[in-house]
Amino acid sequence: MIRKALLLKIFDAAYMQRWNDKVRPVDLIEMDKQAHKMIIAYCLGKFDENSKGFNWIEIIEGGIFELLQRLVITDLKPPIFYKIKQDTDKYRLLNKWAYNEIKPLISPLGEGFCKRFQDYFLNTEDTLNKRILSAAHLYATKWEFNIIEHANPKGYEIETIKESLAYEQEKYSDLKGMAQLKKHVKYRNFIDLCGQLRFQARWANLHRIPKTSVIGHSLYVAILSYLFSLEVKACQKRCVNNYFTGLFHDLPEVLTRDIISPVKRSIDGLSELIKQYEKEQMEKEVYGLIPEDWHPEIRMFTVNEFDSVVTIDNKTKKTNSSDISEKYNDNKFNPRDGELAKAADSLSAFIEASAAIRNGSPNQEFQEAKLSFRNSYGKANIADINFGEIYADFE
Repeated sequence: MIRKALLLKIFDAAYMQRWNDKVRPVDLIEMDKQAHKMIIAYCLGKFDENSKGFNWIEIIEGGIFELLQRLVITDLKPPIFYKIKQDTDKYRLLNKWAYNEIKPLISPLGEGFCKRFQDYFLNTEDTLNKRILSAAHLYATKWEFNIIEHANPKGYEIETIKESLAYEQEKYSDLKGMAQLKKHVKYRNFIDLCGQLRFQARWANLHRIPKTSVIGHSLYVAILSYLFSLEVKACQKRCVNNYFTGLFHDLPEVLTRDIISPVKRSIDGLSELIKQYEKEQMEKEVYGLIPEDWHPEIRMFTVNEFDSVVTIDNKTKKTNSSDISEKYNDNKFNPRDGELAKAADSLSAFIEASAAIRNGSPNQEFQEAKLSFRNSYGKANIADINFGEIYADFE
């Protein structure tokens, strides 16, 4: 079972400042960058998902492993890290040290997960899945760099970094997804639109540290949803659907902003009205930016995202996580645990409130939020996961 130590370690990415030796008009945070990277990886992956060797699980786990590695080797500047990476022996030693640091935190997830973490960095083969993640990483990095360059176009190292990023990106120009992004401005606009969620703060009316964004929160929910899926021995399609539901569940907020729950509950029918408006705006603003054959998935991830569903005879059926585990835990049913995604969403908010209190925020709303989530999940059992035990770790 996932424990408090790992939950807090992953949350550390919300504190990590990027480009902190450069002029930045806005804060650029590691959690946000990793989230944007995984959205880009989804876009690149969709163009290659029928290619030989492609695997969504390897994309998802690779993203998680790379984030955990980044959390451990946080002080290494990219040029130094890439220099080490070129030396096989030194890179192996670095990864061995990183694994020893992270092992106590991930060992509750099981030997299989630990071994896959080790193997991911020991295997130097440049697979399609790793190349997609690397291309997504560079695209997200270049997206940040464009902001920095605009603020300080003649700054020290700016031209060198620009040339280096262009050189590295060219290595992935053969990927189908990169070719499509280069060809179609609307696909790039979709990535830009998702990137705006970096600038939308959660709990925006309250002072707190760290100031998490909607996109960073979404990655956190995605990772928790995936780890919960592993715990319930979910089939591959269920794992993938649960992860990307977490990653995209707040995408409509790019059109409406993050409206806090007390406001949604303050007027009867307001929450439903907001949902309807989000649905209309998604149809108007978002779906035209992506290929039509992606639409059913994006709708699944963003509309009634906390419903547990399966597909039977090409029709979506609402069910629950227990029934999915017992009857529908098979790729052919295209299952999605909305209940697990909702539990991950609530746990993420609980941890955000806990961090705010721990870091000195006196606002009573955080205390009330913590109590509310604990009351809701203190005795909850979803798909045989005891959420009360997870919340008890924080007492």
